[in-house]
Amino acid sequence: MKNAITFGLFIGILSGLWIFIIPKFGLTPQSGFMSPVEYCAGLIPLIGLYFGVRSYRNNDCKGKMGFLEGLIQGFKILLIGGVVAVAAAIVYVDEINRQDITDFSGRMFGALLVGLLLALGVAALFTTKHNKVD
Repeated sequence: MKNAITFGLFIGILSGLWIFIIPKFGLTPQSGFMSPVEYCAGLIPLIGLYFGVRSYRNNDCKGKMGFLEGLIQGFKILLIGGVVAVAAAIVYVDEINRQDITDFSGRMFGALLVGLLLALGVAALFTTKHNKVD
């Protein structure tokens, strides 16, 4: 669980910083549109999941990890990171940028879907125990 907390906090804190820093460069979210720079935010969970699941496989599983183990670890990392990022988003919307919450919540839901897809991919990448059906 320590691994999930460490990399989940990494994802959550960097995502929270992204939420606060990007508007400083004049890149405010527009309703229904995403600027190309906003797509770079997908690198944050990708990097966190990659190193988190790899660390879990190498240290906790001693190099042997099944797909379901990696997927569960990825979900734990995303859960912790998501809680921190959503808390930062709520503070941002409530205190700094009083915009329509529905657009911002749609972006957070999109980030959740991207994170789940990345967790599937990373778990498949680091799977070392393959179950054979004979």
